[in-house]
Amino acid sequence: MAIRRFLEPPDRALQESAAFAPVVVIGSGVAGLSAALSAAESTDVTLVTKSWLSDTNTDYAQGGIAAVLGPGDSVDGHCADTDEVGQGLCHAAVVRRVVEGGPAAIERLIAWGGQFDRQPGGAIALGLEAGHSADRIVHAMGDGTGREIQRVLVDRVRRTPRITVLEHCFALDLVTTAGRVAGVRVHRGGSLLLLRAGAVIAATGGCGQLFRETTNPEVATGDGHAMLLRAGVKLRGMEFMQFHPTTLYVAGSSRLLISEATRGVGGILRDCNGVAFMETLHPRGELAPRDLLSRAVQDQMVKTRHPNVYLDLRHLPPAFVRQRFPRIHRVCLTFGLDITADLIPVTPAAHYMIGGAVVDAEARTSLPQLFAVGEVACSGLHGANRLASNSLLEGLVLGEQAGRVAAGESVAPADARFDVEPEAAVRARPEDRDFSAGDMSNSMKSLLWKRVGIVRTGLALLEAERRIDSWRQVADRLGRPSPRDWELRNMLLVAHALTRAARERDESRGTHFRSDFPRRDDARWRADLVLQRTAAGDLDIARAPVDAPLAPPAPGPEFGE
Repeated sequence: MAIRRFLEPPDRALQESAAFAPVVVIGSGVAGLSAALSAAESTDVTLVTKSWLSDTNTDYAQGGIAAVLGPGDSVDGHCADTDEVGQGLCHAAVVRRVVEGGPAAIERLIAWGGQFDRQPGGAIALGLEAGHSADRIVHAMGDGTGREIQRVLVDRVRRTPRITVLEHCFALDLVTTAGRVAGVRVHRGGSLLLLRAGAVIAATGGCGQLFRETTNPEVATGDGHAMLLRAGVKLRGMEFMQFHPTTLYVAGSSRLLISEATRGVGGILRDCNGVAFMETLHPRGELAPRDLLSRAVQDQMVKTRHPNVYLDLRHLPPAFVRQRFPRIHRVCLTFGLDITADLIPVTPAAHYMIGGAVVDAEARTSLPQLFAVGEVACSGLHGANRLASNSLLEGLVLGEQAGRVAAGESVAPADARFDVEPEAAVRARPEDRDFSAGDMSNSMKSLLWKRVGIVRTGLALLEAERRIDSWRQVADRLGRPSPRDWELRNMLLVAHALTRAARERDESRGTHFRSDFPRRDDARWRADLVLQRTAAGDLDIARAPVDAPLAPPAPGPEFGE
């Protein structure tokens, strides 16, 4: 079915009362806050966030920031680890730029008041995580790194006069004029508003809520991915959803992430019979890359017919475990689990969307004046599989860069005419009267977990694609103008893109594993899959060489012509 251009039909009256900001940033995670602070050094910024300023995936991040700070480490080593885990799809120039920017990003956070864990002599403590060949993980409060970064950046934003913050502000659609972005339509306080902009930076985060099992907060519904896709922006890598191998499994509870760092300090994975299964499956054991570890955990669950495996920290000094993982220890205690004395039940869950907007080396998308950074973008850093703790690093380094470039290239639209595409009205049918957004959302999440999860087949993907499209038709017909319904329609659109890309890539690489094509195929598939909405509303999908240059879309008709 066709992809509609707008969530809600455009309102011509909005143009006359539209506010203007040189730079509009959508999203308040590490990437969005870094971009806003950087842009505000030279211009005024309006920062839009769907919930509270701190309700982001960043706040939930436990592991840390990968940065080359240790005496035995090197930029070349970090780049090599990133490329190895990315399995041939990393963009070399981006990898080096991000890795080289790590130390300065840490220094900037410290200068702004960031408190990171340190060794007795005062040097920053560095940990080890899966896929890394050296100790290079900077952490705060043991397992509270993301929360500390969010605290520092939010405090800095609150004290920056040039940044206007709009909380509880739902971004619906990008508005364009003469083939460039001109602003964003938002919903706030019960009203639809238009924010005109000289440049827009999308930093809307991920889409983990597509899956039944996820580490992501409720706000991670793929709104940015859907918004960019509707606007004709090129996306790539949408088949690469990363699954975290260890999340707390307690029936009826949310899936708390059990940090990679628990295995970095010596945690052991055991099946329900007490067998430590990873030592025979991979040379790095529990520190194997996440894609391999997630599949191994799921395979063991299937073999033992048990709903989870177990993480064992009991052999480690109790005082050290409590001090290193205070948040995990505290939350597990609420479920009657003492991680120093009990096995921790864990299972894989959707964690991080690697795919997103195609961007160049300075975060520009295929739509002029639109930038993207963080989980909604596909910078080329992660390739086919994200190296642990590289995402916070990416948000800090590329977020700062995106803000600086966007501020320098911000140009106010010459007029208030906007590109529009006439769309036929969508009418409800009698059989749709029992539509429930909540029921459809739960059904979609269960479908994606079963058919588009850790292990996939072409037949299962085709079945999922057909069911998703049928739900999209109903949701479009009965979609009500409310954030809950907008989120559902966004999730269904992103689910369609993810499933379509996964079906197209008939090989196994990184986070994408096809049991019907279990091998990596460099001869055919050392390439990016690029998706784009056409002018007719179809989803175009094509291969592109790694590091292929961006080409802007053709301009559409202007509003008012």
